[in-house]
Amino acid sequence: MANPKEPLYIVLLGAPGAGKGTQARRLAEVLQIVHIASGDLFRENLNHQTALGLLAKEYIDQGKLVPDEITIRMVMERLACPDCASGAILDGFPRTVAQAQALDEELAARGQRVSAALYLRVSEGVLIARLSGRWICRSCQATYHTLFNPPRQPGICDVCGGELYQRSDDAAETVQNRLKVYFEQTLPLMDYYRARGVLVEINGEQEVERVADELLAAVHQIA
Repeated sequence: MANPKEPLYIVLLGAPGAGKGTQARRLAEVLQIVHIASGDLFRENLNHQTALGLLAKEYIDQGKLVPDEITIRMVMERLACPDCASGAILDGFPRTVAQAQALDEELAARGQRVSAALYLRVSEGVLIARLSGRWICRSCQATYHTLFNPPRQPGICDVCGGELYQRSDDAAETVQNRLKVYFEQTLPLMDYYRARGVLVEINGEQEVERVADELLAAVHQIA
């Protein structure tokens, strides 16, 4: 186990639909450290029009990817906040080996390190079923899921009787393309953390409680 005084920095990896958000919140609560979701961090910087948020907006407005340098600076500024003194769970970052290397360099300059990289392993078929099962009511916007919360009558809203439809980004083909991009980026990232001896793979297809228990056990074992 890491030195108790050393901040616990955990990178949580997993494809869209793997349950990262749910597990990150649970783990953060148990370990009493901050959960930092990269998407939320971007939105906060954009909404508050911070210097970094305005820089990022210039790229976004031009339809360009935000450079790693800006993303890294956002993350490091957040990690420098007092509530991160004991560590943090990074959810959705890093996404590439270049980002992971930059994170390691920044942490090393502070005498710190990534304590563990936890990968929620879920098969592509299960991910597609989870992500492509969402349906929304055109009238009242009530949300359903084919697997987890199906309507009583297919295609009809339980609440108002409205028609259910599927957004284009929830369609199976779109989901499959999203997953393809994710896996292409993530496999090298897993190799990167595996080579550093901090990667642990967890079966993300188990019950939520079981996954949470195994993630916590992995942290205690490796960090």
